[in-house]
Amino acid sequence: MKSYSPPPDKSITIRALLLAAVAEGSTRIENPLFSEDTEAAVRCLEALGVRLCRDGNAFIVEGRGLKGLKDPGSELDAGESGALARMLAGILAGQAFQSVITGSGSLLKRPMNPLAESLKKLGARVKTAKGRLPLYVKPARLKGSKITGTESAQLKSALLLAGLYAGGTVEIKEKFPTRDHTERMLTLMGARLTKKGQTLKLAAGPLSARPLTVPGDISSAAPFIAAALITGRELKIFSCGQNPARMGFLAALRKMGAFIKLKPAAAFPEPYGEIEILPSALRARSFKAAEIPAMIDEIPLLALLAAGTRGTTVIAGLAGLRTKESDRVESTLALLASLGVKAVYKKGVLRITGRPSFSASGPVDTFSDHRIAMAAAAASLACPGLKIKNPGCVDKSYPGFWRDFKEVFT
Repeated sequence: MKSYSPPPDKSITIRALLLAAVAEGSTRIENPLFSEDTEAAVRCLEALGVRLCRDGNAFIVEGRGLKGLKDPGSELDAGESGALARMLAGILAGQAFQSVITGSGSLLKRPMNPLAESLKKLGARVKTAKGRLPLYVKPARLKGSKITGTESAQLKSALLLAGLYAGGTVEIKEKFPTRDHTERMLTLMGARLTKKGQTLKLAAGPLSARPLTVPGDISSAAPFIAAALITGRELKIFSCGQNPARMGFLAALRKMGAFIKLKPAAAFPEPYGEIEILPSALRARSFKAAEIPAMIDEIPLLALLAAGTRGTTVIAGLAGLRTKESDRVESTLALLASLGVKAVYKKGVLRITGRPSFSASGPVDTFSDHRIAMAAAAASLACPGLKIKNPGCVDKSYPGFWRDFKEVFT
């Protein structure tokens, strides 16, 4: 049986850096991810006066407290990280200085109006450039408010971070449960946060520095899981995050008939442990919109595995995929088409007609989207000779992906 340990979780690393920056005291972040997105977070925080240093495989962040950030004097560049841009906006909404958040590449095309309009409900003074970045944030006195129907973990996190500065309780009700890394970290650092069902309530107040350890990234492990199922190999994954709000992909695979064993090792603030994949015969299944948030990053992989089954797989609730690093609906359709698989998308629903084998009809265009590139890597094991355009786009979240993939599957 092959074994594999995924890189540290990008989502958790970015949140840890941001929260440590506005906490009181020094935070040691063990096992953070070092990638293009997390480097952008470090640059933004340094521009805001935060002192960070690397100590071996750790970051040490000298927190400045909620009100201790300084005017950066120039635009803050979030690179291509939507998570960084949105969550940073939540923190900046409560500052006494004006700031501008910009980005590069695909991030400049992603919608920011939902973020701006939600922050305005807390009294924030924010403005977009025709619904996109740059995002302009002016000083404002934030207030408590009730916000319902939140569908994005990044948007929810931005509102929670802004809520730390609000003059009253911020109440957020999610449409569907989304990843809760921010809530777990806030609780660890002493935030006055409560949760009942899908409703969160946060009262403003300081955060206290606490040591943090970042587990392995389940989204980075997902292509290896898919590849193991495609090739019929056994695979054991060590030190991988098992946050319930991120386990939708594994739940979907089990629904399709995959044999997957979990061995938890720790539970708070972030659960992690071992995952064992065994050879399995997958079946076509249908997935509802409520199942999507817990596997939002793994939809291209789910579609790929569905393409290799007999029957028709139906995946609903995918409209939000159209505003990721690429239009991930169109890029997933393009990936399937390059394998000779028939699939149609209409009104948020993707229908995939499975086939027993793939045949390359042309190179796979990654659209500079790291998730599509990783899905194409898994597809290449079932379709020898498949060419992949711009494979280097995986560096955004997983710089060593191709090295690790080759080591596990050759």
